Amino acid sequence: MLARMGYIAFGLDIYGKGIRPKSPREAAAQAKIYRSDHQLMRSRARVGLEILQGHPHTDARRTAAIGYCFGGGTVLELARSGVDVAGVVSFHGNLDTSNPDDARNIKGKVLVLNGGDDPYVPVEQVLGFQEEMRKAGVDWQMVIYGGAVHSFTNPDAGSDKSRGAAYDERADRRSWEAMNLFFREVFE
Repeated sequence: MLARMGYIAFGLDIYGKGIRPKSPREAAAQAKIYRSDHQLMRSRARVGLEILQGHPHTDARRTAAIGYCFGGGTVLELARSGVDVAGVVSFHGNLDTSNPDDARNIKGKVLVLNGGDDPYVPVEQVLGFQEEMRKAGVDWQMVIYGGAVHSFTNPDAGSDKSRGAAYDERADRRSWEAMNLFFREVFE
């Protein structure tokens, strides 16, 4: 979808060659490796960004990173590491970090798109993230979609919100449009 919009898109496989979780439990175990070691997460994400920025058709001064769920938390950690990107967009990603003071390293703008009823991103995490961004003076935005839970952009998540993860067509559409507007701003 990003390529059809005229962007160069690069998908990072943070887990590495041959590592393909086969169940939510296996995926959670893999994600825990990186959520427990933000430096490892950041270094893997930086390598992907360097590959993208080194591509001959990429304008390295006009790059951004987006991520969904675990990837949303990853792009926030990438920004906290101080990389030179115009912006990052997190879709229903975790917002916590091991060192909130690292937000002072953020050079680009930040857009966070989360469900208002997401049990995996509790209100304490949302409030902590907001305070982190304020203290660091980051140019940030947060959009909370009422009634949406985790995985609201994933049609394969089903429709049972009581499970904590479910597709929400309206929040999906709105979040994509918010990202488009954000990109127009950061790439002016």
